[in-house]
Parts: sequence; C-alpha cells; structure tokens
Amino acid sequence: MMSAKARKIFRILLILYLISILVLCFANLSSLPDVSNTLFGIDIDKVAHFLMFLPFPALFFLSFEGKAYVLIGVGILAGLSVAGTTEWVQSFLTYRSMDLADFIADTIGLLSGALLTGIAVALFRKK
Repeated sequence: MMSAKARKIFRILLILYLISILVLCFANLSSLPDVSNTLFGIDIDKVAHFLMFLPFPALFFLSFEGKAYVLIGVGILAGLSVAGTTEWVQSFLTYRSMDLADFIADTIGLLSGALLTGIAVALFRKK
C-alpha cells in the first residue's frame, strides 16, 4: 500500500504532466526547426502523440487509491477526455488543426500505457 504522501507527490506530478500536455497541444510550434517527418515510416507527429499519452494511465493509477482495474479504466476514460478535448479545442485555433489521426495515436498510447500499467501491477502485487 502506498503512503498518502507518495500519492500526493504523484498527484502533483499528474497535474504537471497535464499542464505539459496542454502546453504542447496548444502552443504555436510553427517556429520550431524542421526535423525528420517520419520515424520508422510513422509520421513523427503521431509518434509524439503516442508517447505523450503513454504515461497517463500509470500516473493516474499512482495518484489515487482504489482497485487497480477500476483506476486503470478510469485513467483510460480520463485520458480519452483530455485527448478528445485538446483535439476539439485545436479546431478553434488558427495555428492548429483538429486531426482524428492524432486522437487515434493518443488512444493507442493510452491503451498501451494501461496495458503496461496492468502488467506492472500484476507483477508487483503482493502475494
């Protein structure tokens, strides 16, 4: 069982992580230098979206107390809400655009993170 102090630290990390996602999703990134457009044939933007949402389920799980499968499930739903909302808001920004493929990459990152979190919970659970 994790201490209340540890959960509080993870909640702070979760908040900082969410702020980072919002900054990355709403910033005007057009002034950044060009980099390779693909990584192993996958659009680098989609890789970034995948990696951006990969840690969400683990941070959510570590931030709250409850049954593992419930926390992981709620973490997925919360992550989907964040991903969907950021894409929707981007549709109103003149320098960004809403992209269903970004949401799909976010979702795959969330589901992968949830799977890894579930595996870690199963491996480290006290017998």
